[in-house]
Amino acid sequence: MKNLSEIAWVGQGLARPECVLTTRSGDLFCTYGPNDGRGGVSHIDPAGNVRHIAAKGPDGFLPNGIALLADRSFLLANLGPSGGVYHLSAEGELKPHLLEVDGRPLPPTNFVGIDRAGRTWITVSTWRIPREKSMRKGEADGFVVVMDDSGARIVAEGIGFTNEGVVDPSGSWLYVNETVARRTSRYPIRHNGDLGPRETVAEYGPAIFPDGLTFDADGGVWIVSVSSNRVVHTRADGTQEIVIEDCDPDEMAAVVDKFEAGEPMRPLVDLGGKRTLGNLSSIAFGGPDLATVYLGPLFGTRIASFSAGVKGAEPVHWNF
Repeated sequence: MKNLSEIAWVGQGLARPECVLTTRSGDLFCTYGPNDGRGGVSHIDPAGNVRHIAAKGPDGFLPNGIALLADRSFLLANLGPSGGVYHLSAEGELKPHLLEVDGRPLPPTNFVGIDRAGRTWITVSTWRIPREKSMRKGEADGFVVVMDDSGARIVAEGIGFTNEGVVDPSGSWLYVNETVARRTSRYPIRHNGDLGPRETVAEYGPAIFPDGLTFDADGGVWIVSVSSNRVVHTRADGTQEIVIEDCDPDEMAAVVDKFEAGEPMRPLVDLGGKRTLGNLSSIAFGGPDLATVYLGPLFGTRIASFSAGVKGAEPVHWNF
């Protein structure tokens, strides 16, 4: 397990860098989520300079997951009360992209990503508002939306608080983190963009609540856990290791007891924000050789990084 002394820091003055994206050019992009409603994207150039691309959104606008497009504009999942997905130009112009699905307004929306087939994948943790009502053990009303040439539609339901959903390097599977179910699942992607039945990729031990995910070049899956600030690597053969963690063992034992007793997770999750790593929510491979891991937190003003020792798989936006 890596020591916190091996962590390096990237950027400064960031605001809720919940989602981190890397590129071959060395540019990093992350969520920009200040409390004034002018959320957007932060751009960190290879020299470490930071530029915020902000736009005024609807009341309570809070970008969560982001996707980088080929023209270096963005899709933003709005975790604010009005939900939906928005398009943000490189100049800061914000426009609605998808606000409803199957005839219903999208509730607070967690994540958005794209794949090499030109589809957009959107995850919603729960229909319930406020979403904290579903942050309990046993809750499972999250869902996945696909947006393609046929329009937008729900393609998976009954998920235990849907978090990041990312298409794997083969393009054949959508991997989804289920935070309160404490597992990573995957769904086969059919030729028409619909999803087949769920399969379990990994189940996690106590105090591991998966949020962000990414892939290495060897078929492994890497996730970060909120609250316990853990990075977990599940290899292609199913074996797991905790790569790094930043938590108090006694505090996490109390978290587990409360979670198992059915208490709401929101205050349990927020405990991770008091630690150095700031409540990890995102993970991405990057760097010149794709062997550096970047970690985005819900709290904090910088991105953590460390040498992984393995190479990551190229994300769909790597050459954008």
